[in-house]
Amino acid sequence: MSEFLKQYRDKIDAIDEQLLGLVNERAQLAREIGNLKNGGTIYRPEREAQVLRRLLEQNQGPLSAEAVTAIFRQVMANCRALEKELSVAFLGPLGTFSEEAATKQFGELSMPVQCSSIDEVFRVVEAGKVDYGVVPVENSTEGAVGRTLDLLIGSSVKICGEIELPVHHNLLSKQQDTSRIRKLYSHTQSLSQCHEWLNQNLAGAERHAVVSNAEAARLAAEDDEAAALASIRAASLFGLNILAERVEDDPRNTTRFLILATHDVAPSGRDKTSLAMATRNVPGAMSNLLDPLARHGVSMTKLESRPSKTGIWEYVFFVDIEGHHEDADVANALNELQQRASFIKILGSYPMAVI
Repeated sequence: MSEFLKQYRDKIDAIDEQLLGLVNERAQLAREIGNLKNGGTIYRPEREAQVLRRLLEQNQGPLSAEAVTAIFRQVMANCRALEKELSVAFLGPLGTFSEEAATKQFGELSMPVQCSSIDEVFRVVEAGKVDYGVVPVENSTEGAVGRTLDLLIGSSVKICGEIELPVHHNLLSKQQDTSRIRKLYSHTQSLSQCHEWLNQNLAGAERHAVVSNAEAARLAAEDDEAAALASIRAASLFGLNILAERVEDDPRNTTRFLILATHDVAPSGRDKTSLAMATRNVPGAMSNLLDPLARHGVSMTKLESRPSKTGIWEYVFFVDIEGHHEDADVANALNELQQRASFIKILGSYPMAVI
């Protein structure tokens, strides 16, 4: 047995040495590309999406698609860092799902910027104080994050990417016994996403909505009779026990995040364009507005309405379509939309999320 183990371990050691050499060779090439850019944009979402898609197409296992993307995102993040350490803003404090989404996309963050609100994330990106921002935009259970949509209209920032994060809520507490929990802290959406589980398992606890799940964990760490719904990372950060894992009502619970920047993104070959638009309040106006998309063969993947700030019972529509605004069919459809809409804004064209 020990002889066979040694043979396998020797092979692994040899492969590790090859991997080390290849990763450093890749890093050197990335550094040379950075020199050619001469101060240009370092993070190229379209290029990274193309790399990950190609690797997933070639992956034959046993590593999962999620494992492959996680490994290569970290490799690309470390190669980018040879050019510049990117600063990324997100809704803090540490331990939020926003931080988890940012880490998933950018790798371990060397320059994390914790913001107290979604508004602050927009402000620091727009002011050029950070390179990128990450904000939640919708949840598969609870729907759109209205504040993010509202801010997209008035801000000059652009969407340069999206992240889809499976969100798993965990019951955390200093307690070991759930029967002694009197208060439960969490974000409003998390309380809704775990509503049925809480009714069945923690019906007697008072529920308190707070600004983030990480803040919920902080509060629970200060009270022997409190608990929080938060991430596994939050349990580690605040020294809490994990009393129950994955307590969300829908196991497929997923939150979509947007990456905010001040620059545009080139086509990747599998893109999405987000729009905000309004139409005059006349019969058939909405049908007339969307007609160019159908005639030019452009698929619409989302239609969301929000009250306009300009008048009572007036609405702005948020639309996601497949394709980049530089694609011929999309460009033609957008040209016609410009003529029909009373207001239209392209919020960004960016690569569709990769696992």
